[in-house]
Amino acid sequence: MSPEDRRPNFKRLAFQDIKSVFLNDDEFGEYHTLNGKRMLCTVDANEVEARGKKQFEHSRIDGIFEDNMILYVARKDFGQQPAHGRQLDFDGEKFIVTDSRDEGGMYSITIQRFRS
Repeated sequence: MSPEDRRPNFKRLAFQDIKSVFLNDDEFGEYHTLNGKRMLCTVDANEVEARGKKQFEHSRIDGIFEDNMILYVARKDFGQQPAHGRQLDFDGEKFIVTDSRDEGGMYSITIQRFRS
C-alpha cells in the first residue's frame, strides 16, 4: 500500500482530486512540456503577487522584463522536487526555480526568467 493510500479519508480524497479536479484538462489543467516531458499542470501567473513575494517585483531596468509564474504539477508526474536555483525548461523556455513546495501530492513550483 502506498503512503497516499494510508492517509486519513479527507487527505486521501484530496490526493485523488489532484488528477480528477486540479489537473483535469477539462477544468484547470493544461498540457505543457517540463524538462522535456509532456504533463498536465496548472499555471498561475497571478498567485506570485498574491503570495506577497517581494523578490518578484518587476525590474526597473529599461528593456528588461521579468516573467514569474507558479506551476502546479502532480509529484508522481514530475519526479523529484526541484531545488531552489535549478533551471527548468518550460515549453522550450529556460526558467529558474525560485521556490518549490510539496503540497500533499502536488508541487507548487515558482519559476522566473528575465528577457529583453
